[in-house]
Amino acid sequence: MFLTCMETVTKELVSWMRGHESSVFSISVHASGKYAITTSSDTAQLWDLDTFQRKRKLNIRQSVGIQKVFFLPLSNTILSCFKDNSIFAWECDTLFCKYQLPAPPESSSILYKVFAVTRDGRILAAGGKSNHLHLWCLEARQLFRIIQMPTKVRAIRHLEFLPDSFDAGSNQVLGVLSQDGIMRFINIQTCKLLFEIGSLNEGISSSAISPHGRYIASIMEDGSLNIYSVQALTQEINKPPPPLVKVIEDLPKNKLSSSDLKRKVTSGRVQQPAKSRESKIQTRILKQDLTGDFESKKNELPDGLNKKRLQILLKGYGEYPTKYSTLIDKGTHVAFLNLQKKYPIKSRKLLRVLQRTLSALAHWSVIFSDTPYLPLLAFPFVKLFQNNQLICFEVIATLIINWCQHWFEYFPNPPINILSMIENVLAFHDTELLQHFIDHDITSQLYAWPLLETVFSEVLTREEWLKLFDNIFSNHPSFLLMTVVAYNMCSRVPLLNCNLKDDFEFFFHHRNNLDINVVIRQVYHLMETTPTDIHPDSMLNVFVALTKGQYPVFNQYPKFIVDYQTQERERIRNDELDYLRERQTVEDMQAKVDQQRVEDEAWYQKQELLRKAEETRREMLLQEEEKMIQQRQRLAAVKRELKVKEMHLQDAARRRFLKLQQDQQEMELRRLDDEIGRKVYMRDREIAATARELEMRQLELESQKRLYEKNLTENQEAVAKEMRADADAYRQKVDLEEHMFHKLIEAGETQSQKTQKVIKENLAKAEQACLNTDWQIQSLHKQKCDDLQRNKCYQEVAKLLRENRRKEIEIINAMVEEEAKKWKEAEGKEFCLRSAKKASALSDASRKWFLKQEINATVEHAENPCHKEEPRFQNEQEDSSCLPRTSQLNDSSEMDPSTQISLNRRAVEWDTTGQNLIKKVRNLRQRLAAQARHRCQTAHLLAA
Repeated sequence: MFLTCMETVTKELVSWMRGHESSVFSISVHASGKYAITTSSDTAQLWDLDTFQRKRKLNIRQSVGIQKVFFLPLSNTILSCFKDNSIFAWECDTLFCKYQLPAPPESSSILYKVFAVTRDGRILAAGGKSNHLHLWCLEARQLFRIIQMPTKVRAIRHLEFLPDSFDAGSNQVLGVLSQDGIMRFINIQTCKLLFEIGSLNEGISSSAISPHGRYIASIMEDGSLNIYSVQALTQEINKPPPPLVKVIEDLPKNKLSSSDLKRKVTSGRVQQPAKSRESKIQTRILKQDLTGDFESKKNELPDGLNKKRLQILLKGYGEYPTKYSTLIDKGTHVAFLNLQKKYPIKSRKLLRVLQRTLSALAHWSVIFSDTPYLPLLAFPFVKLFQNNQLICFEVIATLIINWCQHWFEYFPNPPINILSMIENVLAFHDTELLQHFIDHDITSQLYAWPLLETVFSEVLTREEWLKLFDNIFSNHPSFLLMTVVAYNMCSRVPLLNCNLKDDFEFFFHHRNNLDINVVIRQVYHLMETTPTDIHPDSMLNVFVALTKGQYPVFNQYPKFIVDYQTQERERIRNDELDYLRERQTVEDMQAKVDQQRVEDEAWYQKQELLRKAEETRREMLLQEEEKMIQQRQRLAAVKRELKVKEMHLQDAARRRFLKLQQDQQEMELRRLDDEIGRKVYMRDREIAATARELEMRQLELESQKRLYEKNLTENQEAVAKEMRADADAYRQKVDLEEHMFHKLIEAGETQSQKTQKVIKENLAKAEQACLNTDWQIQSLHKQKCDDLQRNKCYQEVAKLLRENRRKEIEIINAMVEEEAKKWKEAEGKEFCLRSAKKASALSDASRKWFLKQEINATVEHAENPCHKEEPRFQNEQEDSSCLPRTSQLNDSSEMDPSTQISLNRRAVEWDTTGQNLIKKVRNLRQRLAAQARHRCQTAHLLAA
């Protein structure tokens, strides 16, 4: 938690005060305005308002809480009230415990919650959750009265005494705010209810009374604010007091009981008799009897108030006159705007009060705006009356009118006439000292004027200065001039030993080892022994008080000189303002230039840092590239190892596949030998079994194909679709051939055993041709798998290209060349594939031609069984196969025309399929080349 101190006029923040850990619920300020006490539930702290520093801290046990800690009015006593009803009084300066109030009687013991003190600090009222009020006499340190409130009151929420202009702070009316929202005002002496504010329907939440006791401001429970006039509520308040002379009875020696102290509040009005002329006379007589005739003549003021009484009233309840408020409202005078530069003061509060007071003096009379020694003259009074600026201003104004007479007649020079009076008195009483001054060229402007313009504040301590001015203000205005002479005469020994002008200047501007009591006695002696012709009182007027309502006009100075100086100072001030504006412009430009230079330097530094950061990152990039190259080398080695392993695996798989083919061929041959001797209906089953065996082999090939097709792209899927289409065409072709084969079998069932044997032999040869064709198909399928593997390699190369976009251009070109080589190799393999397909087409045509010949022969035999068939083979031993050789098939002159057309059509189909495949491969190669060029361009841009 922290406190803020604000300036009420300028509304500026003065200081922050930190130290409380819980909420602050009470703030009390000392009458001098120098100290303040802030209270929270767990601690109370004493602050110095000049420096805004914490001076002391009151720590208590956690079990004992604080109710309130506050200053007693017009005293240096701090009163602390705790939740256990203990009340302690402390000395403000030393924080020494002065006394503790005794515990209240058990019959009327209440827990104190709220407190109030009269303006003179003599009576303490305390209340809490009860209808009893305790009144303590702080001088006697005992409970002298217990007031019982009406039965409607169950708890007291707030207490406050009502000020009276004529009771000198001994307030008699106490306002009591109870739990029902009604604030009752009672007389603590007669215990009668005077008046009350608020009601049950419109209850009061909190209330405050103005310092003069004229108005009561109350915050209602519904949130509204009501302001009550005390004069309208009762006519008994603020009436002149009764006679002050009363008979005081001795207090009984025995301790008062609670029944003797307790009194009930009754309704009614207090009837105070009007102050008569005799009482006023008695008051004066009483004052004369106490102080004497001389003091009465010196201190009596209009309306029968002496200076001491007037000071008390002004200090406690006095209002600012309209004239002074007008001077304050004019604000800070232009002559004292920069006062802190010429007179630096540590306390900001003291500086503000000095600035306001000097400004008010300057607004009062124009000469004070040009008086250079006015701050020195006013400072001790400002420091003394810093918490009451009215008294400060009027004391200084009274000092200037009475004790500074004729000071401004030779303005702006020092008052030569006043200094001449001092020099004449010094010449009469101490000729030797004056001659010493003359011998060393020391004038009255050096040994008298520094004391006058600072009113002895530089050469005296605070206590000495107060003692001196108690005597100055109590005597004729000439007493101040005589004090200058007395100070020099009492210091004649050290002054006679001074020979340098600097020593004299130092002496009259610093404190010296001098007894002020001796000086004062010497002043009184000079006042009595100085001749009339040189005595200053004959040339100075007697004391004149300030006029009431309006301050007197001060024009005791050469007006034309002041006006001329004012004009000159105004001209100089305007020139200075112009100069300051020009200098401010130049400073602003210089500030901009400096700011620009700082920004440029910062920019250059930033650029340097960026350059260094870039170099660092380049080095890091080079290191990362080196690491990447090493990783790529390791990856290439791993890839090579994997490639070798893959080749070994492929070679082993190929050998196993060949062995499997060989085993299957032998098994098929054995099965064919078995099938020749079986019945016709078993041939279908054998053919179905063969088909299932082929499907098994197809499944094995498909499983191997899926292992190589896991990471293929869409282009590979398109190629797979084309392969599946070719496979479907192949299956359709096989089904057609089987259908033709079945027709051949069905046609030969009716033939003879010989014909059946020939057909079986021919069928075996046809089946052998089919097996050979299957082997060729499997070889073609292996080639297709190799093509898929090459496509997969191409995809891996493309992926590697995407990952390594920042490689050097030479590596990319090398990869492109390597890719071109691969494509050339692919084209060679594609050419081999086309050749294989053409060979497969020729084989298909030959087989069809063979089947057709056999069918024709069977038909002819069926038509003419007795016709002897011409042998188609001259020697069976010479030809191991019934199929024509490739050279025979290629010779169109020896081939049947229909067969030639079929073979040509099939060759055209295979050529078209091969061309389409070549076109697709070329398109894929072009896309890969375009992607490679795009990567090269991106790498060039990144390098740039």
